[in-house]
Amino acid sequence: MSEMNTKDFLIGSLIGGIVGASAALLLAPKSGKELRNDLNEQAQLAKEKTTQLTSTAYDKGNEWASYAKEKSASIAKVVSDQSAQVVDKVKEVTSNVKADAEETKELADELAGEVGEAQAEVKETVKREVDEIQAKIEEEASQTK
Repeated sequence: MSEMNTKDFLIGSLIGGIVGASAALLLAPKSGKELRNDLNEQAQLAKEKTTQLTSTAYDKGNEWASYAKEKSASIAKVVSDQSAQVVDKVKEVTSNVKADAEETKELADELAGEVGEAQAEVKETVKREVDEIQAKIEEEASQTK
């Protein structure tokens, strides 16, 4: 905001100076030839100042453009680096999850095998016990007859 006020002040001062100089020249008691010479000199001064201000504005514009380029390149590099870090982290987490899932599957397969074996053992044990109980019942039944 202060830049805008400074710019407005400079423009106002320049215009005011030109108007004041023109009024002084026109109201001064001089001959036409002297007045034309003075007007030409003032016009040359105004042209030089305008050229100087244009050059300064162009230089400042280039300076700000290069500054903006540097900053945007720096920001782009930081964003790129952070994006690469995020991608690497996601890949790492994905591989860890995949490994954990494979390990869990292996454990589940192993547990299923053990459950199957235990089931077969329990079935065999129950059958043997039932056969033994049946044999004892038949033996006692034959002894009581």
